[in-house]
Amino acid sequence: MTTPTPPSTFPDVEALVVDILKQDPALATALVAVQPPSTFDGTTAAVLVNRRGGAWVGELHVDQPLIELEVYGPTKQAAHVLANEARRALLATAGNRYGTNLVTDVEEQDGPRWLPDYLYRAANRYVSVHKVYLDVY
Repeated sequence: MTTPTPPSTFPDVEALVVDILKQDPALATALVAVQPPSTFDGTTAAVLVNRRGGAWVGELHVDQPLIELEVYGPTKQAAHVLANEARRALLATAGNRYGTNLVTDVEEQDGPRWLPDYLYRAANRYVSVHKVYLDVY
């Protein structure tokens, strides 16, 4: 029995998710990025995308990254609305192809929850975690 080998280069799922979210009209007024600019203080509309682990499933040839969305807004309510828009946009990617990448499914692992930010003390932040099933060929 041969052991399936992982690809030498995984797709940059953070960049893929950023590109997808940037195309959503409901997120058009928010910063969508992997890293905030140096002037960011947590009080403006923003969606930060981070890979927080996941697993390669060799026999299925699938990458299953865990994607964390850190969502900020000028108020707690605005951050909550934006978090739900980002969540909806990411969940809607299931079954769609983006270039050579096929998102077969997206599962919410931890829905948007209020989480104080100790780096940006004035921030209004919600965090969610989603598992993205990405075919890699």
